[in-house]
Amino acid sequence: MELDPKYDHYDYPTTAPVAKPGHPGHLTDAQQAQVHQLRMMLESEGYTKRLDTLTLLRFLRARKFDVNLSKKMFVDCEKWRKTILYAGQPLKIDGRTIELDEEISEWDKDGSFKRKVSKWYPQYYHKTDKDGRPVYIEQLGKIDLGAMKNEGIEYEHMLTNLAVEYEKMADPRLPACSRKAGHLLETSCTIMDFNGVGFSNARQVFGYIQEASGMSQNYYPERLGRMYLINTNWLFTGVWRMVRPLLDPVTVEKIHVLGGNYQKELLAQIPAENLPKEFGGTCQCEGGCPLSNAGPWCDPEFAKPAWWEKKKSGGDDAIENAPAEVVTGEGATATSGVAVAEGAEATVPAPAAA
Repeated sequence: MELDPKYDHYDYPTTAPVAKPGHPGHLTDAQQAQVHQLRMMLESEGYTKRLDTLTLLRFLRARKFDVNLSKKMFVDCEKWRKTILYAGQPLKIDGRTIELDEEISEWDKDGSFKRKVSKWYPQYYHKTDKDGRPVYIEQLGKIDLGAMKNEGIEYEHMLTNLAVEYEKMADPRLPACSRKAGHLLETSCTIMDFNGVGFSNARQVFGYIQEASGMSQNYYPERLGRMYLINTNWLFTGVWRMVRPLLDPVTVEKIHVLGGNYQKELLAQIPAENLPKEFGGTCQCEGGCPLSNAGPWCDPEFAKPAWWEKKKSGGDDAIENAPAEVVTGEGATATSGVAVAEGAEATVPAPAAA
C-alpha cells in the first residue's frame, strides 16, 4: 500500500489482518489510484485535514469505491464537523455552537459528565475482544432521558458526547489496540443490551438509537466490526424484521441478535476476563467496569497522545497544501512525527461510540 508522507503520519501498523478487497495493505492498483484521485479532488477544493490514506479508504469502501459519492460523503462530514446539526439546527450548548475539532480536548475533562450519565445510561469502552478490538457496551434499558434532564443533561449534551466518543475511539483507542495486536484494527466489538426496554421507554430508546445510527452511518463509516444485540424481546424483533431488509448485507453479517441466551456466543468472541461479570464474564473492575476505561489505550506500553492532545499541547497539525511525494510499502513513514489522521462506524442500531 502506498503511503503519502504529507498526510500518512502513522505510528501504528497499517496493514489489515485479513486480506479483504479495499482494505489497507490489500489494495488493487485501481483502488490505490482511486485513493489518489479522491485526495486530489478534495485538495483542489481546499481540504487539508483527514486526507490520510486510511481515512479516505474508509469513505471509499462505504461508497463501494465510487469516488464521486465518496467525495460527497467526505465533504458532508467535514461540514457537519464544523456545525453539528440537531433537528435541522446548529447544535448549541449554553449558547455556544459546537465545532467538533475544538470540542474534543475540552469535553468532560474532569469526568463528571460520564459519572452522571452512567447512572441513567451506562455506555462505555471496556478492554478488548479476542481479535484485539475495543469492546463497547451500551445498556439501553436503563436510558432515562427525563432523569438526565433533571440533572442538567440535555439531548444536546448526549449528542456531543456521542460525537466526542466516536473521535476518541478513532484516536487514541484504535491505534493503541493496533500496536498491541501488531496489525491494523479499525473497528469495534459492540454489545447493545436491551434488558429493560419495553413499552414505557421504547420511544426514547429507539429515538436515541436513530440519532446515533445516523451519526455513525453518515460520518463514521466502516467502524463496526461485530455487534451483539442481547436481551432483545418481541418488541425489538418486530423492529428488526422491518429494518433488516434495508441494511447492506455486509452490515447484516456483523449483527448478531441473541435474545436472552447470549453468554456462550459473547464468550466465544470476548475473553471472560475482559467481559463484565453481569454479562457472563469474570471482570469486576474496582469502582465498576462502566467507569474504569480499562484497555490498551490506558497502558503506557501501547498508549500515545491522540492528535487532539498534541494540538492542545501546542503541536501544529496544519498542513501546507503543496504537492506530495508518495512512499510505497508497509514500513514507509512520513518524516514528520505529527499525526494528522483525524478521521474517525454502521447502520441501525449503531453504537453511541462512544
